[in-house]
Order: sequence, then C-alpha cells, then structure tokens
Amino acid sequence: MTAVPTPRPLDSGDARIKTGTAALPEETDVLVIGLGITGTGVALDAASRGLRVVAVDAFDLAFGTSRWSSKLVHGGLRYLAKLQLGVAHESAVERGILMERTAPHLTHAMPMLLPLMSSVKHTQAALAAMGFLAGDVLRLNARTSRETLPRPRRISRTEALALAPSLRSAGLRGGLLSWDGQLEDDARLVTCIARTAVAHGADVRNHARVVSATGTSAVLRDERTGAETTIRAKKVINATGVWAASIVDVELKPSRGTHLVLRASTLPGLTTAVTAPIPGSTNRFALVLPQPDGTLYVGLTDEEVEGEIPDVPEPSEAEIGFLLDVVGAAFNRPLHRSDVVGAYAGLRPLLQSEGTTSDLSREHAVLTSDTGVITIVGGKLTTYRQMAEDAVDATGLADGRCRTRRLPLLGAADRGALAALEAPARLVRRFGTEANFVLQNARAVSGLLDDELLAPVADTVPVTLAELIFGVTHEGAVDVDDLLDRRTRVGLVPADRALAVPAAERALSLSHQASNA
Repeated sequence: MTAVPTPRPLDSGDARIKTGTAALPEETDVLVIGLGITGTGVALDAASRGLRVVAVDAFDLAFGTSRWSSKLVHGGLRYLAKLQLGVAHESAVERGILMERTAPHLTHAMPMLLPLMSSVKHTQAALAAMGFLAGDVLRLNARTSRETLPRPRRISRTEALALAPSLRSAGLRGGLLSWDGQLEDDARLVTCIARTAVAHGADVRNHARVVSATGTSAVLRDERTGAETTIRAKKVINATGVWAASIVDVELKPSRGTHLVLRASTLPGLTTAVTAPIPGSTNRFALVLPQPDGTLYVGLTDEEVEGEIPDVPEPSEAEIGFLLDVVGAAFNRPLHRSDVVGAYAGLRPLLQSEGTTSDLSREHAVLTSDTGVITIVGGKLTTYRQMAEDAVDATGLADGRCRTRRLPLLGAADRGALAALEAPARLVRRFGTEANFVLQNARAVSGLLDDELLAPVADTVPVTLAELIFGVTHEGAVDVDDLLDRRTRVGLVPADRALAVPAAERALSLSHQASNA
C-alpha cells in the first residue's frame, strides 16, 4: 500500500470550527458557501495553496446531502455499466487517494457479496462477473494496491453462507465476491476535512447564513444572534449542492436516495455487504451494508424530486416498502416494516438534462454566474477532492498547484501505524492518530476518569462522552442536534437518539463550564 506522506506539522489543538459571524474578517481571498463534502474540500484546497479562506454554512457541517450517503467510497463500477468511463475512472482514482493517502483512518475495504440465487440467471451472473473484473481493471489503472482492495472472485455456496448466514439457502449456488471502500462515517469525513482546512489557515463557521451574494461580496447573518455583516472576497464559490439555485440561477434535477436502518440482529452473522438485484433491471441493485455501530443500512432508491427543496428530506413509505421487498427476497426471513428502526433520504444535486434521474451522469461542473459567483454542482462524495480542485482552479487566484492529492487529513496514518496506536479502538476508528488527543481533551474539560469518558452512553449507543465533548470544543457543535445528528450519527435511530440526549446535554454543559472557568 502507498505510504501516507508525512504532513507539515499542524497544531490540531488549534483546529477549531467557529460558530456565527462574530469577529468575521472584513475581506478574504475566497468565500466558500456550504460546508458539505464539496465546500469543506474547497476550503481545504484553497487554504493549502496559501489563499485566505472563509467558509460558512447556514446550518452546520454535513447538514445536507453529505450525511445521507451509503457511507461508501465507491470505485465507479456502476458507471462502467452506463459507459460513463470518465466518471468511473475518476471515482476509482479518488477512492484510492482516500483509502491509501489522505484518510486511511476513516476508510476500510468492504467485501460485497452478490449471492447467486435462483432469481439471478446465469447470463446475469456472467455479466456481473465481467463487470467485477472490469472494476478490478479500474482499481489497477488507479494504482490502488491489491493489499487495499483484494481481487474479485467466485465463491462457493458454503463460503457465501459463512459470510452471510441469513441468506436464503434454497436455490443458492454460490456467490460473486468483490471489494469496495467503506467510510467510517460520511459526516465524520466532512468534519475532519473542515478541521484540516482550519489547520491550514481557513476560517470555517457554521450557523452563518449567506443572505445574498455576488462574485465579490456577501451579506451574512448569524443564525444564533441575528446579526448581519458584509464580507468582501476576491472570489465567491457556491458549494451548496441541491440548494445552489438559492444563490445563483442554475437548473438542477435532484433525485432522492432513501436508506433504511436495521439492527444487525435482524440479519445475524452478516460480515459482508449483500447485493440484491432489483427485479426487471440488469445493472441496478439494492445493498445491505453492515456498519461498525451494530446497525445495517439498506439502500438505495433513485426518485426524481419536484418542487421546493426541503432542509431535511423524508423517505416515502413506498420507497421503504420497495427496499424491504427487494432485499428481503435474498434472505431466509422476510423483512417487515417493524424491522426498520430508522430511515433517511438524501438529495443528489444532478445537473438538468434529458432522461430519468437514475440515467443522469454523476459528472460535476464548474459554472460562473453573471455576477461572478463560481458554482460547483453535480459529482458525488467520492470525487469531492477533484471537484474542489477544479473549483479552486476556476478562481484563477492560486499560483501554486493543488496539494490535496497527497495531503493527509488530520488523524491520517498508514494502517500499520493506526493498528499500533495505544488508544481506545473506537476513537482510533473515528479520529485516527488524534484518538489520545480527543481523550486528553475530555479529561481536561471534564475532570472525569477514563472509564466514564469512554463508556458507551447507552446499551445500543456506542458513542462516548469523550467524543461528544470534542464535538463541542473543537468541531463547532453548539447544540444536541449538532452532536447527535452530525458529529455522531445516533440520530439515525430515533430510539437511540432519545437515550443519548442526556449525554449530549452533559457534554455541552461540561464544555461550556470549562470555557467560562
């Protein structure tokens, strides 16, 4: 595997996300609007090239589409089937960069099993096998090591049932096993990128809404105090995703992707993602994705969205039923509505063109409005870094070349170094080499012992008080919603969220007491 390069020394202790507009600079080189995966990526790219950067969001880090993904670092296999070769190659390259250079601490290889059931015809199985081999060629061309992502292969019925004991065994003749990348958490990646941008000099602020913007200035409103201020900028970059049209005149065709959340006990023993073919389609599949917190995600739909864009999209009952039916057919017990402990939906910011949203290209575009606002739209989570590079290039401000292809995020190290860390395993998974710093910070803020700081906040909630405190002190969380819905993902399961509220309130109280001492 490619070694993670040694970054220049950064003081991660000072890499803190700010809130609101207090003491906002009067001018900057680049103003970035939106703190999803693309906006934080733009902030990091620009700051690492030496530009002055202010990046803001009306709500919070990862408030929009970036926290509603499948949590995959997808290598572009599905785009090969649609002959979107450029997007497929770009996805494979960016997957390798994330997994081997910039964020090994937040990514890992995910085995993905296509069970060869009686409903999967031999012709379809042959096409899928060819597709997986083509995907491996993408991996090879992207120079991602075999150590990072093993080669795809055909496995026996016995092997398939060992990986997924709950599979429907009747008619099962084996499976096709492939590999892709999985994120620890999409919102955690966004937060990590944002703090890395701050470590390189960016001023990153949540709860600061852009009321109006031109190519050289913007009026911002502090969403907590109501105070308004104006900032001048040499360039303004609109990275608000599906809300881009609220800043400039751009035509998008959003699509909704819905996921379900199940307890891992619903399909016991599952150690691989399972791919279930969608009836009537040769290249569309539903996925069951095991998560590190004891849950399973089931997705994904693709429904065209009309009308006003909601702040938080809601899954439809029709989509929930559809996913249960498709996935349930692959297992030895039907899935029921009562098995669903949570559900979420995200809106893809697709460029307007002919055809259904499932057929639209995931290519991104950099557009410039009549007033000079640069807008970055389209694309996908995996390719955020390339999108950010293109957007910063479009400003014409950066003399130096992009550095983010080889710039580790805070906490990054190669997998051997991460495995050797003497630190709590959960914190290593979520913060990498910053794990002990997160714990030390919690000790200093709270005065509590490690046993209390590292204990799960509830039986079904592995989140710890230490990481909640860090969410307040360094990651800009100002309320329970910020902590439970974005810094951690407890909010995906409403019942677990209710159990975690007292811990979140305690983290906020302890942090505020320490800051006022």
